[in-house]
Formats: sequence, structure tokens, C-alpha cells
Amino acid sequence: MPAFDLIIRGGTLVDGTGRPRFTGDVAIKDGLIAQVGDIRGDAAETIDAAGMLVTPGFVDIHTHYDGQATWDQEMAPSSWHGVTTVVMGNCGVGFAPAKPDKHEWLIGLMEGVEDIPGTALAEGMSWDWETFPQYLDALEKLPRTVDVGTHVPHGSVRAYVLGDRERPGAIPTEEDIAAMAAIVEEGVRAGALGFSTSRTVLHRDIDGEVVPGTTATAEELVEIGRAMGRAGHGVFEMASDMMREWDEFGWMGKMSRETGLPVTFAALQSIAKEMPLDEQIASMRAENDNGANIVAQIALRGNGICMAWQGTVHPFRLKPSWKEIEGLPWEQQKAKLLDPAFKAQMLSETHDFSEVNQDIIGLIMVVCGGWNMQFEMDPDFNYEPTAEESIMARAAKAGVSGDEYAYDLLCRDDGKGFIYLPILNYADGNLDFLMDLQQSDDTVNSLSDGGAHCGTICDAASPTFMLQHWVRDRQRGTIGLENAIKRQCADTARLYGLEDRGVLAPGYLADINVIDMDKLKLGKPWLAFDLPAGGKRLLQKADGYVCTIKNGVVTFRDGTWTGEAPGGLIRGPQRVEMLEAAE
Repeated sequence: MPAFDLIIRGGTLVDGTGRPRFTGDVAIKDGLIAQVGDIRGDAAETIDAAGMLVTPGFVDIHTHYDGQATWDQEMAPSSWHGVTTVVMGNCGVGFAPAKPDKHEWLIGLMEGVEDIPGTALAEGMSWDWETFPQYLDALEKLPRTVDVGTHVPHGSVRAYVLGDRERPGAIPTEEDIAAMAAIVEEGVRAGALGFSTSRTVLHRDIDGEVVPGTTATAEELVEIGRAMGRAGHGVFEMASDMMREWDEFGWMGKMSRETGLPVTFAALQSIAKEMPLDEQIASMRAENDNGANIVAQIALRGNGICMAWQGTVHPFRLKPSWKEIEGLPWEQQKAKLLDPAFKAQMLSETHDFSEVNQDIIGLIMVVCGGWNMQFEMDPDFNYEPTAEESIMARAAKAGVSGDEYAYDLLCRDDGKGFIYLPILNYADGNLDFLMDLQQSDDTVNSLSDGGAHCGTICDAASPTFMLQHWVRDRQRGTIGLENAIKRQCADTARLYGLEDRGVLAPGYLADINVIDMDKLKLGKPWLAFDLPAGGKRLLQKADGYVCTIKNGVVTFRDGTWTGEAPGGLIRGPQRVEMLEAAE
């Protein structure tokens, strides 16, 4: 009988600790890494990794698979990019706790904030839960290619306690706050990895109302943090506009010091944030110097909109001619859009901004004509484009208006062209500001939003982008491979107490990627209509993933799902007991 279930031989091992890479083997037994080094035993299966990179499976802590995880085993697109663990329930949106009369409201909240089709959620979810512990039980029933963990989301908690009183500006009573804290404590004790909220005007429900956490008081948030403290673990996660009068870092620091728990927030360059990113980081570090544990989540590229005719957003959505055809089937829309007379008519029209929310009018105007900030997504697009690659520059070179160039661009590939608009993290026209942040222990690589923004954003490929762009190809300066892997594996895992993964060493989960770095390349995004009820989502694959292994089982070979689903539900922090390497 073979000594091991699987041996990966002769690969270049980057073990997730930050230590220098080395050549060696990895042996797997019973879902765990049994040995690392020069392994002499045999195995039921051997993978030849000579010339390949061998890393831990990637741990993505900012996703929104809350609905999809109840029906989908493959967990694409994150699973296509080497991710073996996801944490969902971020930004205060999710589906538990949920009273039966709030199902539609929670779907509208998720659809508005995260651009996940409400029809897909309504058809896909069984709603065989009401309380948060019952939701965890429901998640536990379905095996997947990845492990899933989740936060208790503020929106669901507020709706459960306040009921019809939940609306922007609602002020909960002391009894309400105590009830919310009790729900969070119950959820964390049942296995939630933390609690999440959102306090940004960019997050709105399907009717345009700001999300519940936006107007919550510091007292409410701190009391919820204390509930996690009583449970003994949990991460407090937040997206915020960082308005100075809210003193976000003040109460985050107080909460962290009092409870001993980490607080993490989305750290982005943003037109919606009063506080610049460097001030956010400085404020965080001042609190940490005073005993707090606040961690900034950073994105590795501009958080941008991928605009297409069939997407959720494109520059011509507010034109009268588009309004006339937006309800037609795609083939009829396409015939109109490719008609020169229709094109001329649309380009002659002005945008109708009459129904646009004034809080986001600046952003909408950029969408509708900010050609200096928009870029053509050609086959070699690298997500750090220069001003010379903008639609404005290319239109001028072609001798046409920005409007016409953008229109023609969207019509390419039989009406399936894409335009990229980075609305966050690209104020400087480059990503240089992220270089130092990727060397800092008080930041983690995050904000992929896997499973969300189905018609606008495709950042679930962030781990691939990290390796392809930041480690291998970037002309303006790269980061070290060992540091990059550590940040996407061990660092993200440790923040959430997942000490059993993210490292290639005996005793850790056998969550592993084998990657051909020479062939690693992001593919072109496309719109699929494969969610329940025909819901659409942006997808993006990559070449170069030789195989991905979860709990010792090969889940993907050359980018194709093997049909195996060894992943499950994570309940609370995970500890690792190191195994002694066999002789």
C-alpha cells in the first residue's frame, strides 16, 4: 500500500511563510501535508512539478458568495484562480438572520450593493433557515471546491431586529442594540468568523437607499464588537467613506483595545472618501501604536467597472435611444446598435441625468464621458494602463470623438467589446502607491469581491493578477514572489484565525496550487448567463494553473474542474497541530 495519497515532485516551493523558495517535494496523506522536502516514499498519485511553482492555496477574505454558496459547488470564478478558501458576508450584506417576510428585502439589498441579479438569488436560494446558526447548517450541507467561512452581516441583523422600522436614519433603542448584539454573539459562537458592516454612500439597495450600517452610531457598532469579544473571537469588517466627523478610527481603536479583536477596513483611493488613503493609513497606525489591532484591506489594482452593452453599466445608458431598446432581447439590441443610422442618432443625443442620485452624479458623469479615465480592454490589457492608452488619446489619434470611439469599441467582437473604468485606486493613473503597502504587516491583500458585481466588476481573478502583473510583468516595479504568496495565503488566513492553512508544512491542510508561471495569463472577460433564472455574470479564466488541490484532492486540472468537491464550511478559528515528518 502506498505510503502517501499524493506526492508533488520537484517543484519550486514557495511555502507561504516568506522564506526563500526552494526545490522539493510535497507529500499528502488524509487531506493533510505529511512531508515537505526530499521524499522517498511512493504514492497513489504523483504530480511532476519540475519547473513549476508550488504554493499554498489562496485564501480570499473578501467575497460575496452568500447566495451562490447555497447552490453552487464549483464556486467560480474564484476557484479558477487558485483560491481554496473564501470568506463571505462582507460589507454588511447577506441572508441571515432572515424572517420570511424579509427575503425580498434582503435580496434587494444584495442586488443593489453587490450587483448580483435578484432573480438568480430568488430562484437559487432555498431559504431553509431563519437564524444565523441555521444558515450555517444549510451551508454545511453542500460540498464545494473551496472552504467557505462567513461574517454575520449588519444589514440582515438590523432588518431582523428593527423590521419595518429599518430605514436610513433609523435610531435603534438600547433594547434593539442589545438584541442585535445577542444575534451577533449567537452567530459567532455558532461558527461565524466575524461581523461586517458598510458605511459608504456608494452602497445602496435596489431602490437607491443607503445600506443600514451607514447611519449607525459608534455606540451601536462598539456594542456589537463587545458581543464578539464575549464569544472570544471574530473579525469586525467594514467599508466606509471615512468621514472625519464620524471618527471611525477612534471607535475602531476603542473596540479593538477593549475586545482584543482585530478590526479591518477597505483602504482605497476614492472620490467618496473625505479622508485620503495616506491619512487613513496614518490614522490606523496611530491607533495601533496605542494598542489597537486594525488592519487595512488593500486591492492590488484599480477597482474598476468593466462596461459592455450587455453589462450593468456602459457610457450610453442615459441616452434616449438606449432607453428605447434596453428592454429588447440581445439579438434585437445588437441589430440596432450595429445600424449606422441608430449609431448616428444615439451619438447626437445628450444624456438624461434627471433621475440620477445627486450623491453619485460625479461618478455617473465620468461613466458617460470621462474618456481620459476609460480604457479599451484589448487582448493584452494589463489593468495598469497609461494616459496614452485612454479612449481620449486613442480617439484623438484616430481622428474621431471619444463618444464615437467608445461606441465602436463596445460594438467590436460582435457587440461584446469591453471598456475599463477604474473608479477607485487609480487617482494617480498608476498603482505605484501600493508598492510600500504591500510590504506592510498592517495591510492584507484583499477586496476581490468574488461572486459580486456580476455585471460590472471581475476582480475575483486578483490572485492571478498579483502573480502575473505585480510579481512577473510590471514595468514600473515588481514585488517579491515570496512576499506575494505570503500575503495571499498565510497573512489572509491568520487575520481570520485560520491557522490550519496558508503554509506548506507538515500538519497543514493540503490546499495547494501547481502553477506554470511562464504560461500564467489572464483571459479576456466575458459575460455568461449561467446563474439561476438566466442571471448574468462577468467571468474571467486564466492559463497557467496546472492543478489546484483542496484537502489533498485535485479539484482543477489545467483550469478545468475535475468534479471533485472536498471543501466544506469553516466554523470559527482553526488551529493546527504540527505533525512530525515521517522518516
